[in-house]
Amino acid sequence: MARVFNFSAGPAMMPLPVLEEIAKEVVDYRGCGMSVMEMSHRSKVYQQIIDEAEADLRDLMGIPDNYKVLFVQGGATLEFAMIPMNLMKNGVADYIVTGAWSKKAASEAKKYGKVNVIATSEDKNYSYIPDVSDLPIDDDADYVYICENETIHGTTYKELPNTKGKILVSDQSSMFLSKPVDVTKYGLIYGGVQKNVGPAGLAIVIIREDLIREDLPATVPTYCSFATHSENGSMYNTPNCWAIYCCGKVFKYLKSLGGLSAMDEINKKKAAILYDYLDSSKLFKGTVEKEYRSLMNVPFVTGDADKDAAVVAATKAAGFDNLKGHRSVGGLRASIYNAMPIEGVQALVDFLKDYEAKNA
Repeated sequence: MARVFNFSAGPAMMPLPVLEEIAKEVVDYRGCGMSVMEMSHRSKVYQQIIDEAEADLRDLMGIPDNYKVLFVQGGATLEFAMIPMNLMKNGVADYIVTGAWSKKAASEAKKYGKVNVIATSEDKNYSYIPDVSDLPIDDDADYVYICENETIHGTTYKELPNTKGKILVSDQSSMFLSKPVDVTKYGLIYGGVQKNVGPAGLAIVIIREDLIREDLPATVPTYCSFATHSENGSMYNTPNCWAIYCCGKVFKYLKSLGGLSAMDEINKKKAAILYDYLDSSKLFKGTVEKEYRSLMNVPFVTGDADKDAAVVAATKAAGFDNLKGHRSVGGLRASIYNAMPIEGVQALVDFLKDYEAKNA
């Protein structure tokens, strides 16, 4: 079986042992005579699948009992709207804009209330995280919003913002389950699963119970209410059964590796291999200030668009996939999520070293 090293920002690689286990069950799930794709979400068999998935996620992240876990269709993009719809009691929110995704989230939130951009790194094309230790938090702000790991620009927070008592909301899509997290520091965490966990079409929302409102404006669609999903166990309508099933497999796989602390150590080793090479290279350079480098998404450039394109073409021909950088940054980008093996990162570095030697 020929599998490429897929450096896509998402949908991304899934662990091979998980894929192999899914393949064995795809036609007949554990002797029930049908695939998970075919079974009723109201069946006892599927209820066990979703219950186990939630229990394993709670175990992995140490999610307290006063937080709800919701499996919501629509991916992270729907959450850009659901969050202000549900959390804007005063009609005000503070956003920290550190890249394309937090900028899009802020733009969407403006449809539902007043949005204050209280800090941004747009002045240097989002190559750093601004100082968040003493922010001009609005007295009426219902929450403070961050994208904790920017997929496109490759930045990540080293310290969470001082919200001065306001609720912290975090989009963790491209870092979800990549390292331990103290859930109690947040009012709401969410992530689209297609980067670090499973197939596209699902977002996981972890929300403190007291933030779930029953008194939403009548104009809020029923599906867009967090209360709807909480009260119905994420089954108000037919959920993305297949994606939840696949995520459940990944949760068990991560537990078998030793949990998120073990995964964090693996991810640090992988990232160091690539960043150490980029720091020593004369052809390539990273685009992010060292202090704010993501362990998940690594953008780098030659400084010449034609050279960048030539390198991308060469990596593709060599069996590496999806290394073209986003158009807003250019160059190349290696997304090295949980499922990317160390061997894949080392193989890429070996290739880049050889390419550099031949094209010095």
